[in-house]
Amino acid sequence: MIRNDLIQLSSNQFAEFVPFIEFARAAYCPPTKIEGWHCGDACQALPGFEPTLVGGDGDGTQFFFVGFWPAQSAVVVAHQGTDPVELLSVLTDMELEFMKPDPDLFPNIPSDIEVHSGFALEHKKTASQILAEVKRLMAKHSSTDVILVGHSLGGALAELDTLFMKLNLPSGTAVRGVTFGTPRVGNPAWAAFFDSQIANFTRMNNKRDMVPTVPGRRLGFQHPREEIHIQEDGRAFVCPGDDDGTDFQCSDLMVPNIAVGSVLDHLGPYHGIFIGTIFCTP
Repeated sequence: MIRNDLIQLSSNQFAEFVPFIEFARAAYCPPTKIEGWHCGDACQALPGFEPTLVGGDGDGTQFFFVGFWPAQSAVVVAHQGTDPVELLSVLTDMELEFMKPDPDLFPNIPSDIEVHSGFALEHKKTASQILAEVKRLMAKHSSTDVILVGHSLGGALAELDTLFMKLNLPSGTAVRGVTFGTPRVGNPAWAAFFDSQIANFTRMNNKRDMVPTVPGRRLGFQHPREEIHIQEDGRAFVCPGDDDGTDFQCSDLMVPNIAVGSVLDHLGPYHGIFIGTIFCTP
């Protein structure tokens, strides 16, 4: 049964996501641009942000940064994405491999949970280092808010980070994840457990972006809730259902397969902002 009970975001509600879009855009900039917060338009849109840890080489390890956002008294972690064409070629491979999350990083999660092995291994490279810096900043600033952000592959890493932080930070921590154009990360058990643990998570997808449709549900993957989908006319709708092809005007119905999708829509615009390496302005 197709659902048609979507809620359109008001212009003010949509605008509230702009800072997260800018953080996701900044994550594509090399560490030399992030240090000192001199990455052009994205950094200028977020005055006062204080990056304290940067890393990655944009090749073997995605760029990432951690810092304190005084405007929201929050610690922010952002991960770089990757070339969407390259990502699609990997995620449409019928030989995709699942793996169980590392129990040292994800303690006491149900045994039936499996995630995409490539995402899990990439996340593991930086997880402990990032967690240590998040804890340090929370203590330094007496902060209880942690925000995880990313686009494309960076969105997959941010999704993993969201549950990782929830399981490893004090119980009173408010953990929020906001991702853009994110591929599916894990199996239905992953999605169900993620939804049971994370109260504040949003996947924003643009028009006919094909990346959120892969890896396919037929391969055993499923998104967690909740999607915000940007339409061709720029309006944005909240999709209340599961990732099961029943939400009218949302990604899993509008883009049932990559043949009807668009790589260009993966880059934006998200509220007028494009995200990707070529949009990291000096």
